[in-house]
Amino acid sequence: MADENKPQVVLETSKGSITLELNKEKAPITVKNFLGYVKDGYYDGLIFHRVIKDFMIQGGGLDAEMQPKKTKFAIKNEAQNGLKNLRGSVAMARTALVDSATSQFFINTVDNAFLDNRGKRQEDFGYCVFGQVVDGLEVVDEIRQVKTGNKAGHGDVPLEPITIISAKVVE
Repeated sequence: MADENKPQVVLETSKGSITLELNKEKAPITVKNFLGYVKDGYYDGLIFHRVIKDFMIQGGGLDAEMQPKKTKFAIKNEAQNGLKNLRGSVAMARTALVDSATSQFFINTVDNAFLDNRGKRQEDFGYCVFGQVVDGLEVVDEIRQVKTGNKAGHGDVPLEPITIISAKVVE
């Protein structure tokens, strides 16, 4: 039986499956938000639109034509939860505003300590880690190796779209 404080989500991608284990205890707002998007089928058909090999892979907001999908309201940044941006961890993407995360997330491909919370100031706040890859890290590693370029004003876009076919909660 799945641990209710550690729900799992399987991302079926065009490169294979990635299983995320979410940390409801340390990031309750973020996990509830993410699971809401998953249950709505929001991520199905979106792409990993930003891939930087020795940094992270980011998705959950744009389709293959680089069109943004309408999101729900932004959530509180829980970056002060003690979880670290280590290889294989999953965190919320956001703008420069601390509490601006909506649907976009990224998976760290390497340890990115500079993204961790270092204080209350905007520039120190960091990015909220809310889970980790428990299966399919080799798929993440395959995605991080793809060729990227510029598309529709965005950089680091995979030349061949990497689609999230579906995102489902593991029952």
